[in-house]
Amino acid sequence: MKFGIEFVPDSKYYELEYYVKLAEDSGFEYTWITDHYNNRNVYSILTVLAMKTRNIKLGPGVTNPYHISPALTASAIATINEISGGRAVLGIGAGDKVTFERIGITWDKPLNRIKEAVQVIRQLLDGKSVKFDGEIFKFNGARLSFKAGAGVPIYIGAQGPKMLQLAAELGDGVLINASHPKDFEVAKESIEAGLKKANKSKDKFDTVAYAAMSVDKKREDARNAAKVVVAFIVAGSPQTVLERHGLKEEDVNKVREALNNAFAKGDWGGVNKSVTEEMLDIFSISGTPDDVIQRINELSKAGVTQVVAGSPIGPDKKKSIQLIGKEIIPKFK
Repeated sequence: MKFGIEFVPDSKYYELEYYVKLAEDSGFEYTWITDHYNNRNVYSILTVLAMKTRNIKLGPGVTNPYHISPALTASAIATINEISGGRAVLGIGAGDKVTFERIGITWDKPLNRIKEAVQVIRQLLDGKSVKFDGEIFKFNGARLSFKAGAGVPIYIGAQGPKMLQLAAELGDGVLINASHPKDFEVAKESIEAGLKKANKSKDKFDTVAYAAMSVDKKREDARNAAKVVVAFIVAGSPQTVLERHGLKEEDVNKVREALNNAFAKGDWGGVNKSVTEEMLDIFSISGTPDDVIQRINELSKAGVTQVVAGSPIGPDKKKSIQLIGKEIIPKFK
């Protein structure tokens, strides 16, 4: 099992630098930085991290081919790869429809857009002159003038069956926003279909649980810290996922109403009360180190090969990172 960690660049660069270096020293192998227009620029942050770390792999988790051209993505990640000495990884996905609407971008044809973008990016990273006549993208001899991107692994963010299959077919790994083994059991069929179509070995493909994680020696503190994050996940989950886990519609609606009240009146305590223990079990990996180890073992049996510790990580981020490094990662090495 490999271990990654996710950070949102909504804090000062030196704070991110501190936590990523701490994660590196604690045994994490990957750090993924989210890419949203309203936060600090992902590649600026990755540049700082590339210069201040030595071993940890790093990249956007995830960028998208809507607000940035595949040519610029290829150039940016190749630059990060050069600065870091070959430690770059690229996470790319279809993005968030609501976010795009806020900046005037139409979210259309996500499957085809990702497919064409990955094909173009791979050719550019390999140093090829790209002539590409796709439905979405048109390239006529585009080429990077420096050779630093060859071999950069590409991970595709996916949830639905078609995107999961595409990720397995074209990518080196798949990033799945999920924390429960049942979600990966469901995803397995699509992933295997994509690998078979591309005649690729499962052993060389990285299936990543991009999870909401919260770890603390006190179980209650860890679980409480995860509640707000889980509330957002519950509220935004498609009906198929909610039905898969047998969540009652009335319980889900309570979470949505609590979030609306929180935004309107600042009642975040109501959000915590609306999140049930069952929701925490389904949509997070939270609890003591022993709790987390048990869940990761279950995920491993379901085909997961990398676990990413996503927000909130724990009630005390520093202590939680160190705790994961001391008591959890060594159990899988």
